[in-house]
Amino acid sequence: MTLAFIGTGRMGAAMVRNLVAAGHRVTAYNRTRAKAEGLGAAVADSPAAAARGADAVITMLPDDHAVEEAVFGPDGIGDALHIGCSTISTALARLLAAHTPGRYLSANVFGRPEAADAGKLVVVAAGPPELIQRFQPVFDAIGRQTFTAGDQPWQAAAVKLCGNFMIGSMIESFGEAYATLQKAGVSPRLFLDVMSALFGSPVYSGYGRIIADRQFEPAGFALKLGLKDIRLVLETALECMSAMPFASVMRDRLLDAAAHGQSEKDWSSVALWGRP
Repeated sequence: MTLAFIGTGRMGAAMVRNLVAAGHRVTAYNRTRAKAEGLGAAVADSPAAAARGADAVITMLPDDHAVEEAVFGPDGIGDALHIGCSTISTALARLLAAHTPGRYLSANVFGRPEAADAGKLVVVAAGPPELIQRFQPVFDAIGRQTFTAGDQPWQAAAVKLCGNFMIGSMIESFGEAYATLQKAGVSPRLFLDVMSALFGSPVYSGYGRIIADRQFEPAGFALKLGLKDIRLVLETALECMSAMPFASVMRDRLLDAAAHGQSEKDWSSVALWGRP
C-alpha cells in the first residue's frame, strides 16, 4: 500500500521501519524533519504533502492537540482516509469519525518502543469493518495480534485508555510492594521472579525490572504522557457515568511526580515517588 505516516518519534519511527520492511510505500512527516529521515521512507514537508496520493494516513502523535493540528491545520491531511494510532480522548475520536464519515479508523497500539522495534505491538482497532479488513496487512506489519473493539472508532480509544490505566495501576502496586519488601529484607528482584512466574506477563516482567533497577531514563513512555492518559480515562469514565476511584489516585500520584520534575522520566518512575 501507499501510506503516509505522521509522527516519527520513538514509536512512530519503529512503525515506519516495519511498514517499509513489509513492502509498503511510506512517506513520513515529523515536525522535526531529522526524526523522519533515515527510516527508509520518503520525507514530506507537511502532513498535507505526505497525504497526497496515499491510500491512508497513519497518525502516531503525543496528544489531542497534535492530532488536531495534523488533521485540521492549514497544512493538515484534511479529508484523507485516516488511521489513528495515537492515544487520544474518546471525544476527539468521535470528532474525527464525524469529520470523515466511514473514513476514520482507530488502531490504537499497546507496547513500548522495544516492542515497536520488533513489530510486536498489540493493535486494537475499531471502525467500519471493511476498513479493518482492508488494512489488516498494515496492522500485521507493526503488530503481533489485532483485536477489534467495535464499529465505532472511539471504542478503541476507550480500550487504550483503560489499558493504560491498568498498566499504571500495576506500576503503583509494584512500588508499594517493593517498598514493603525492602523493609522486610526481601529482594525486589526475587519478588519480581515470583510475580513473573505467577502472571507470566511480559508487561509485569518488563515494568517490574525497570522499577527494580530504577532505569527511568531514557523514557520509553514519558510520565507526562501517562498523566495525560489517566486524565483522559477519567474523562471517558465521566462520559460513561462510570466510577473509577483508583484512576483518580493514579492521576494525583502522577501529577505530584510531574510537579517534582519527573515529567520527562519514564512513567514507571511514579512507583518510587515519595518512597526511599
